[in-house]
Amino acid sequence: MLSFVLWLILLFLCWPLALLALLLYPLLWLILLPLRLVGIGVDAVFGLLRAIVMLPARILRGTPGR
Repeated sequence: MLSFVLWLILLFLCWPLALLALLLYPLLWLILLPLRLVGIGVDAVFGLLRAIVMLPARILRGTPGR
């Protein structure tokens, strides 16, 4: 609700800026989408490397139930 009120204030005080923001936000989202996908890929690679490095410790620790 607060964002809607702020949007109305922006629209009342400076409607050209509000319309520009309304038009540019989807374009900015589309431009940043590949960077998000690269970030997901990098996070997956780091997770894989962490799992590979921690594998000997997990094997030596064993399972607590046995």
